[in-house]
Amino acid sequence: MIKNLLRVLISGLMLTTQLFLASKTAAENQKEAGYIRARADMVENQLIARGIKDKRVLRAMRKVERHKFLPPQLRVLAYTDRPLPIGCGQTISQPYIVALMTQLLELDGHEKILEIGTGSGYQAAILAEICSHVYTIEILESLTSDARDLLKELGYTNISVKCGDGFLGWEEYAPYDAIIVTCAPTEVPQPLLEQLKEGAKLVIPVGEYYQELKLIEKIDGQIRIKNVIPVRFVPMLRR
Repeated sequence: MIKNLLRVLISGLMLTTQLFLASKTAAENQKEAGYIRARADMVENQLIARGIKDKRVLRAMRKVERHKFLPPQLRVLAYTDRPLPIGCGQTISQPYIVALMTQLLELDGHEKILEIGTGSGYQAAILAEICSHVYTIEILESLTSDARDLLKELGYTNISVKCGDGFLGWEEYAPYDAIIVTCAPTEVPQPLLEQLKEGAKLVIPVGEYYQELKLIEKIDGQIRIKNVIPVRFVPMLRR
């Protein structure tokens, strides 16, 4: 009698557990489907509608899961057209700016790129979907560690993350086919110009209170600068 009762109880417990796990899996699948739809809407309505045409960039923006680069409580806002806080007084750039800056580099898929300002790693992931290798520098140790762990967890083997002063670049692997800066210095860092390969592009926001996104090209050893649009980035921190 007792054995039969135990069997019934155990059987009921197993069924309850199975139903709970099935319900949890269904909820997670539903949430993931929602993220996929939101990401597709983001590409269509925020990027293509505003002039982003590069197929490699659009493919990367569709694929990389921006919500995973945000604190859990902010993931519901992941695919809105706005920058969002990631801790330590830093932000993840709005999707349009990420796509625009990437498009300005005119990547063909074989580049070695330097990124200044890793943040949570989102821009590095976008670049890694397109180019050969990304070298990215973050000055804040906690963000460096978190981004490195997340990018590894997501399977990126073509991203090298370093904690350091981005103003100085990463001379060890220079020159670079392209450089992208996701924080704003008050002037264009000379070390970055020196680490830029001949014929390569540098995209960087420059300014303090008023910032301008600049596209810089090194042609025949000369630096050519073009202003793109006004922007607002967190300031570049120095050691």
